[in-house]
Amino acid sequence: MQWKPLIVAAVVHLISTATAGAAGPDAARDLAPTGTLRIGVAYAPAPTPVFAVKSAAGAVRGVPRVLGEALAGRLGLPSTVTAVATTNELTESCAGGTIDIGFMPVDEARRERLDFSPPYFVIESTYLTTAASGITTREGVDRAEVTVVGIEGSTTLRAAGRSLTAARLVAAKSVADAVAMLKAGQAQAIALTHDSLPALRAELPGSRILDGAFQVTGVAIAVPKNHPAALAAVTDFVIAAKQDGTLRRIFDEAGLSGLAVAP
Repeated sequence: MQWKPLIVAAVVHLISTATAGAAGPDAARDLAPTGTLRIGVAYAPAPTPVFAVKSAAGAVRGVPRVLGEALAGRLGLPSTVTAVATTNELTESCAGGTIDIGFMPVDEARRERLDFSPPYFVIESTYLTTAASGITTREGVDRAEVTVVGIEGSTTLRAAGRSLTAARLVAAKSVADAVAMLKAGQAQAIALTHDSLPALRAELPGSRILDGAFQVTGVAIAVPKNHPAALAAVTDFVIAAKQDGTLRRIFDEAGLSGLAVAP
């Protein structure tokens, strides 16, 4: 589904208007010390609540961008968008202070370095297996002859590492690199969030998304540690956007009507 610029602008305006007033100048200063809200998003081949899509010309579209710009509008701030290949890069950039907010799944490793809003989406992580592997169950993945690829520094890769005892686990720099390994026969399975896998299945004829999940966790807005006004601002923003239905509208306009907003 194509995003329509006028609809996107209207959604941003609705969120900004509906939630205006709760955040004051202290929140804006704490969240965006440069005076511009520096939004970080990760991109993938298809849009999800976690990932944006980046065109060959560099244009970025998707749920994280719209949410970030809506937050900037609520605070009366200009914004910029930085798009990177992985949520691990967002983690590093947000912890290092080169972006102000990032959109990513939450786990304990990230909580040690960042603070998070309430979740706006809940992910389930599983495996997509190649046709050549013949693997049809999650139990079948965990064998010594199987190589599983995941995205470097991701919560899903860490969770797969905790659940696998026999399979070989390797890290790829991006989703595109991981898919290339599957196509080349260098890996038999990819560990990724379930919402990301249907688009990849279309690239890999005969591949299978396995039932069940080895990780369930929330996706939220990250801010640097020890910035209480910033954390309060993103918390209020996510709560309001869920309550007034604007998150639902953002998902729908992104073509994600089959996915539920986090309760």
